[in-house]
Amino acid sequence: MSEVVVFLGPVLAAMLTAATPLLFAALGELVVEKSGVLNLGVEGMMLAGAVIGFMVAASTGSSTLGFVAAAVAGLAMGALFGVLTLGLLANQVATGLALTLFGVGLSALVGQGWVGRPIQDVPELRIPGLTDLPVIGPALFGQDALVYLGLAMVPAVHWFLFSTRAGLVLRAVGENHAAAHALGYKVVRIRFLAVLFGGAMSGIAGAYLSLDYTPMWAENMTAGRGWIALALVVFSTWKPGRVLLGAWLFGGVTIAQLHVQGHGFAVPSQLLSMLPYLATILVLVAISRDVARIRLNAPACLGKVFHPDG
Repeated sequence: MSEVVVFLGPVLAAMLTAATPLLFAALGELVVEKSGVLNLGVEGMMLAGAVIGFMVAASTGSSTLGFVAAAVAGLAMGALFGVLTLGLLANQVATGLALTLFGVGLSALVGQGWVGRPIQDVPELRIPGLTDLPVIGPALFGQDALVYLGLAMVPAVHWFLFSTRAGLVLRAVGENHAAAHALGYKVVRIRFLAVLFGGAMSGIAGAYLSLDYTPMWAENMTAGRGWIALALVVFSTWKPGRVLLGAWLFGGVTIAQLHVQGHGFAVPSQLLSMLPYLATILVLVAISRDVARIRLNAPACLGKVFHPDG
């Protein structure tokens, strides 16, 4: 029994850290999609945040400045996407895919001189009397500030979307942009602000990987987490609370496959590395069977082009 307790503590703690970048990116994309915009460039924005955040933190010695710079980098990528899709009316799917490819190439070019350089990770917060509790102590009360910020963003996003006038307007734009425009709301401006928020959140998610989870910079280090974050939004049926559950699920699968490899089970490492992505596919297939629920919760104008004069 004691061995199980000793084993579960680190596993739970690692699960929370593995879920944090997914949580940030998915919450940002959820707000974007609630406004009626589909941004498939999450992976590229995460990579931009990861490399810029690492460069700034390594140069200044401040992880705080690194996260701020990463948020700005993600915001800039989001602004580029917003100008192309909301201003120039480019196809959102094609532009999002191009943004991911751009982020992959740009991060590799900018970060080529920083590959493999170690950096001091974000310090963990210790709460006297609570951090030393068995199992839940290190997991719940011995994490870094970004883990708690990610958890706090879940009720914050839920409150904004469902308890504020601004959130109501944003959801109205996502449901019927023509009606919202007729009522005098600035549809393009609202969607652009949502895209900027999503970009900043993706940038922070990427920086968490390079400044805390690893901590180091390596090309394409997001390893598909941006796509998993996109899947989480569908998995959650566009509800923030379910995003948290989904992030924990996929974070748990990621940590489980690492522990299986570490304990030397006779399972091919390639198969174990596939588990998080296989879980993503299986969950999406299961959810896709409930077409009625998806139609009920998905924003009606998701991915549709809006023109004020149209």
